[in-house]
Formats: sequence, C-alpha cells, structure tokens
Amino acid sequence: MTDMGEFREAVTAWAAGGDGDPARVLADRLSVRSAVLLEGPSDAAALSASAARRGRNLGAEGVCVLPMGGAMSVARFAHILGPPGLGLRLTGLCDEAESRYYARGLERAGAGEQEFFVCAADLEDELIRALGVSRVEELVRAEGDVRALRTFVRQPAQQGRAAHQQLRRFLGTKKGRKIHYGRVLVEALEPDRLPAPLEDLLTSL
Repeated sequence: MTDMGEFREAVTAWAAGGDGDPARVLADRLSVRSAVLLEGPSDAAALSASAARRGRNLGAEGVCVLPMGGAMSVARFAHILGPPGLGLRLTGLCDEAESRYYARGLERAGAGEQEFFVCAADLEDELIRALGVSRVEELVRAEGDVRALRTFVRQPAQQGRAAHQQLRRFLGTKKGRKIHYGRVLVEALEPDRLPAPLEDLLTSL
C-alpha cells in the first residue's frame, strides 16, 4: 500500500537530483496538502509522538513530515515542495540560531511567506525545560542510560555547565539517542505541557 513514507523517499531522491515524477504522482495519489520541514529525525520523532498523543495520524491527514538533514537544505526542499514545485503549504520547526537560513532559503526558492516555529536553542532544549531536569534524569535512568550520563558529565568539557545544558548535549552523544529521546520526552509530558513551538506547529496543521 502506498503511504507517506514512499512520498518522503521520492521527495528526498528528487532533492538529491533525481526524477520528480514519482513524487508528483504520489502527491496526487495521497492528497498531500502540507509538508513539515524539520532539521533532523529527532524532531520528526518528537512531532510524530506529539500527534499520536492527540490521536492524530498526520500522514493520513495529508501531511508529510520531512527531516531534511540540516537547515542548509531548506531552499532545495522548499523549491520542489512549495509554490514553485508541488504547491504544498510549507511549515516546520527551526532553531533560533538558524532561522535566518530558513528565511533566506525560502526567499531563494521563491516559496513566499511560510509559517515556521522557532525553538530558542533546539527542540531537545525545549523538551528538557518543559519536563524539568529532575524528570529528564529519571527518564534517562529508566531508559538504562544513567551510567553513560554520569560518565559524560564528569568530562572536563562539561564542568561548569548547567544541568539542562549537560543533558541537552548528552542526548546528542550517541547515534540514535536524540531520536529515541525525542519520543520518550514527549510521551512523558502532560498533554497540555508541550513546548510552545511544538504545540503551535501541531495546532497549525
């Protein structure tokens, strides 16, 4: 059965220089109406978990959640997905430090004004602040990573950093950890405690 995953793969291949026809066919077949451009898979995991907690299936709603592999790719994806290409509504999350890349990328792509939601540092930082350091440390312990965390915070580079900064950096120290905790942290939140950028993005969809 054709699903949004196939469309996402087709778009990624198109953005890498491949043929755009498969993506065009799938966009029509799946009635894709929006594309959520995210920097990486951990953001996608957090968004998918947030939607699931609200009883929503974004793919079934015609929303493609697309990790781009970094903020510098926004112009390429906006060109093929936005008004110059498939004509989809574009939205997503970005870090405050990289918001200028999004603005410039959208302008270069000729995608016009699109609504993106800004995280102060990144989504992991937003989630840690929403849960609180103690609760995140409890989750790290429950996931079997407490020994790795203790080893990490003893490193000289981590001395003098606030606990939430240490946790944020810890989540990015092992491949797949940010993706895993993107889901874990969201599922630990009370339904009404989603960080504002994530809540606003979901509401906009």
